[in-house]
Amino acid sequence: MTQTLDAEGVLLIALNRPERRNAIDDAVADALRDAFERAATDAAVRAVILTAEGRAFSAGGDLSRFERDWDPRDFRHDSHRLTQLITLVERLEKPTVAAINGVATGAGTQLALVCDVRLMAPGARFIYREGRLGIIPSHGGITRLVKLIGLARARDVILGGEEVGAEDALRLGMVTAVVDDVVAAARERVALMLERSPQAYAAAKRLLWLAGNVDLESGMVAEALAQSALVGTPEHKEAVWRRSSS
Repeated sequence: MTQTLDAEGVLLIALNRPERRNAIDDAVADALRDAFERAATDAAVRAVILTAEGRAFSAGGDLSRFERDWDPRDFRHDSHRLTQLITLVERLEKPTVAAINGVATGAGTQLALVCDVRLMAPGARFIYREGRLGIIPSHGGITRLVKLIGLARARDVILGGEEVGAEDALRLGMVTAVVDDVVAAARERVALMLERSPQAYAAAKRLLWLAGNVDLESGMVAEALAQSALVGTPEHKEAVWRRSSS
């Protein structure tokens, strides 16, 4: 895995295991976890772009982990670590953009879908072949997909065909746009996202997550609490001053 932080504070994280289609083994998972922990706590990092080297985005969890006889308890513990990594990406209170350059499957799909914005190359696709392996999409692979695109469409994806091409992913709402140069487009999108107040962006991101998990009244209470905190921030006061003086 490679990391590059540019002058604008955009951290580019690239999976770099092309000979294994960027499958996520323990070393890659640990490196990703460290990178996103750094992004959360390092003030120099203002946004993250997640992409990959080679022709694949990520083949998901390395299949070698399925070649041993697992005690179910041990497997759940091991699987939970990968779930925590994906949740860490989802809850990072800074802009995240997935630049999906190629095929994504399994945990690779989940890493892409939890990003705030998902840009996909024309030839890229999501592959859902877990059923052929006698397993199911996990790490939120079913639950988050239902929340993202709705039950009926998620049913079509999980129980229907095995592949979702770029244009179908766009139609279903799995990706934000289909573009030729995903990394360049990701940088352009991040520039727009960074025009927002960091505190307001973080609050809106958490409230969007919350809205999918609570009732309307609870969501509005959370919005009111967030808004009452934001009106006292220097960013809000400066923005109001600029508008009133222009």
